[in-house]
Amino acid sequence: MNTQVAIIGAGPAGLLLSHLLHLQGISSVVLEARSQESVESTIRAGVLEQGTVDLLNQAGVGERMRREGSEHHGFELAFGGRRHRIDLQGLTGRGITVYAQHEVIKDLIAARKAVDGQVIFDVSNVALHHTDTDKPHITWRQQDIDQRLDCDFVIGCDGFHGIARPTIPATVRRDYDRVYPFGWFGVLVEAPPSIEELIYAQHERGFVLVSTRSPTVQRMYFQCDPHDNVNQWSDDRIWAEFHTRLENRDGWQLKEGKIFQKNIVGLRSFVSTPMQHGRLFLAGDSAHIVPPTGAKGMNLAVGDARLLSIALDAFYRHNRADLLAGYTETATRRVWRAEHFSWFMTSLLHRFDDASPFQQQLQRSELDYIVSSKAASTALAENYVGMPWDWSPN
Repeated sequence: MNTQVAIIGAGPAGLLLSHLLHLQGISSVVLEARSQESVESTIRAGVLEQGTVDLLNQAGVGERMRREGSEHHGFELAFGGRRHRIDLQGLTGRGITVYAQHEVIKDLIAARKAVDGQVIFDVSNVALHHTDTDKPHITWRQQDIDQRLDCDFVIGCDGFHGIARPTIPATVRRDYDRVYPFGWFGVLVEAPPSIEELIYAQHERGFVLVSTRSPTVQRMYFQCDPHDNVNQWSDDRIWAEFHTRLENRDGWQLKEGKIFQKNIVGLRSFVSTPMQHGRLFLAGDSAHIVPPTGAKGMNLAVGDARLLSIALDAFYRHNRADLLAGYTETATRRVWRAEHFSWFMTSLLHRFDDASPFQQQLQRSELDYIVSSKAASTALAENYVGMPWDWSPN
């Protein structure tokens, strides 16, 4: 089997890149270890920046997102018993769209299948070969049959635990990593929305996020011990924790409902550079991870896919290799900005057990400053809605 671009991983980065390359007349094959059902049913939140929304629409995969997604023009910061609205639209002229990541993936898979795009699920024993030459190839097994794919480029979109990043020699790769001492306890609830926009709450017992999945299903999180056991949390105990941390002075109440999913996720910040070596390029979670507080994960993956599609188009259409050569430098400017913002939001809103009373007061002072200063609110809003695609530092 032959193709121009081989893509490992059928997540947002891999599927979107494959579709963008198709629109440019560049062939690709996507290999995925999981089944299609498993990929489409892995539930992830989705806060989409305007740039991500625009790109999905331009690529022709935004119809269902426009119909079912929820546009938000602001969000609320809650602390000290009060709620404070951050007016994203008023401060930046932009907003965000809430549309779950697994729904984006369903749309992308449907788009690839509609044009007979090659997305091969249920593969095993995937191995990359000669990626430091101009003739790389990939081997794998499917249904006990050995397979081989020859290609010009390999794009690793196979996540933090994938095989692509370790293929880059340790002698040229540098990893930056921080694991946070807390996690998020997440629940899916059958209930109407408690509020039209998201709530980010800071409380002495820990952080809370209230978000909307649909008119009948809500997604909510509270800060917890990452090693906790979900089975130790009854529904009554969960609701009591939410109500305590969201207690306020204006009479607003969280709407309860049937909890039908519970899980705990750990938080980390991670960047690996360079994001390329020879004919191998990394995109999405294979190169960088952000804590979900800043809502940047999928948006960074989309940004990587966009950059690679432009660079590969320049290579095949205009025989230009400079954009591919500069991929790491261009991509990591946006990655580090998102990493910093995600770290900032996480540090601002979570309880750190080792924080001194002095540090706790500094945290509260920063929150007070943000909601009382237009300049501070604008900086927060600008980062939250996402920098323009053409943004680059001086």
